[in-house]
Amino acid sequence: MSIGETLKKQKLLSATLIMFTLSIGILIGTLLNTSVTAKDQAAPGAKPLVVPSPVQLQSAFSTLAKQLEPSVVHISTVYEAKQPERAKNNNRRRTPAPQDDDDMGDLFNRFFGFGNPDMPRGRRGAGTGSGVIIDPSGYILTNNHVVDKADRIKVTLFNGKTPYDAKLIGTDAETDLAVIKIDSKESLSAAKVGNSDAIQVGDWAVAIGSPFGLQATVTAGIISAKERDLGGREHQFQRFLQTDAAINPGNSGGPLINIIGEVIGINTAIASGTGGYQGIGFAMPSNTAAKVYNQIIKHGKVSRGAIGVEFNESQPELLSIYGAKEGVFVNRVSPGKPAEKAGIKAEDVIVAINGQPVSSGQDLVGRVSDMEVGSTATITVVRDKQKKDFKITIGDRSDIVNNERASEKSEEGDKPEAGAVKFGLSLQPLTQGRRESLGFKEKGGVLVADVESGSFAEDVGLLPNDIIVSINRQPVESVEDVRKLQGNLKTGDPVAFRVMRAFGGVRRDGSTPEWQSLFLAGTLRDNR
Repeated sequence: MSIGETLKKQKLLSATLIMFTLSIGILIGTLLNTSVTAKDQAAPGAKPLVVPSPVQLQSAFSTLAKQLEPSVVHISTVYEAKQPERAKNNNRRRTPAPQDDDDMGDLFNRFFGFGNPDMPRGRRGAGTGSGVIIDPSGYILTNNHVVDKADRIKVTLFNGKTPYDAKLIGTDAETDLAVIKIDSKESLSAAKVGNSDAIQVGDWAVAIGSPFGLQATVTAGIISAKERDLGGREHQFQRFLQTDAAINPGNSGGPLINIIGEVIGINTAIASGTGGYQGIGFAMPSNTAAKVYNQIIKHGKVSRGAIGVEFNESQPELLSIYGAKEGVFVNRVSPGKPAEKAGIKAEDVIVAINGQPVSSGQDLVGRVSDMEVGSTATITVVRDKQKKDFKITIGDRSDIVNNERASEKSEEGDKPEAGAVKFGLSLQPLTQGRRESLGFKEKGGVLVADVESGSFAEDVGLLPNDIIVSINRQPVESVEDVRKLQGNLKTGDPVAFRVMRAFGGVRRDGSTPEWQSLFLAGTLRDNR
């Protein structure tokens, strides 16, 4: 082996020894450092978290929020608080109402913010709600109860700049909708209105509004039900979309939108035992809202047709007795109104309009209300098991309903003699047709149509649809009987009502409710 080769081998060996020595040193140093760190660390073995670089994440909901938020406004109102003279009694204990599957009762709560309806007369109150810009020229759709009786309406846009004074264009109490307008120098973003008929149960739904005054709050859920009927005369034109998207006081008037950013409803109400969100909200469908909006911007109000008949959902057995398989049993015909003028009578069964079958009371109301006031229609009825046609001129619903309610007030038995006091009731006679439709078989009695808020009748626990059969052990067979008995009473007198009440509610499925006897009593107070 040459000297050169020997030197090369020595150099290679030396380099190898040096690298090995360095490796051993690094390993020992790492172990020592780890040992020291582990002893100093409060959570041995835990690795520190590393925050990644910011990356913009996008989703359908965030896209919708960015798209629609500029179209959603915050509405604040100032109004002179209206307090009934007997409002001081509003917090008294009340007789609980029977459970009624068709009546949301106390669960149905209107909600529009922080207004205080019990504020003493003369002081000013405030309320809040939401709205959605429908037209870039400043027209906004909201709820009637958000702006109803407001002395001043102010609208704040999404950018939160100085609020604008808004002008009320028109309202529709029947659907709880209203149109207001602002004059803005800045460009306004209008939301696109969708077709609510296309919505299916289970579809995504997004609510935007100002719950509790927290502007531009976005929540998501699904459509839980369609055509939800809450029952009661005040909801006759309200067939809601039901959603579990969280909506709370202040959301009223804001939009419910679908997954492609179209307005499919106007958030209107919640069902709640607490007054806040419990998973059940209601929105007026956009198709209904569009009809109302179009009439308001054209006429300043909404007109609907009516003929002046009163009915309950008819039982198959009742229809069969009168010779019909389906239709609407007429309980009462309003005097001097289109139906009476045309010749329609109580106990007729309306089976068709313009040759098209009528399947239910809601069907009848919906179709007649869509007819132009002053137009002519052919109503087919079954009378004495024979079909008859009547030509009828469609009347204005607002005139007919207002007159009917005024008539009810005149029959309420609340015109006492001097020194007497009011019960606070609106009463209606029980015709044979109405008895059959209610499934009420006893003789005598008058029907409670309405109970005045804060009245003696409400104090003792009387409810709409109760039937009063006696007062102070005196039989009641007519509204006049109640008026006479009331006229003989004065402040401080005890009054006892024997009442028949339909437990389970007045039903709409053709079954007969269970009528039970109740005795309600109290001492008359001076509440004239």
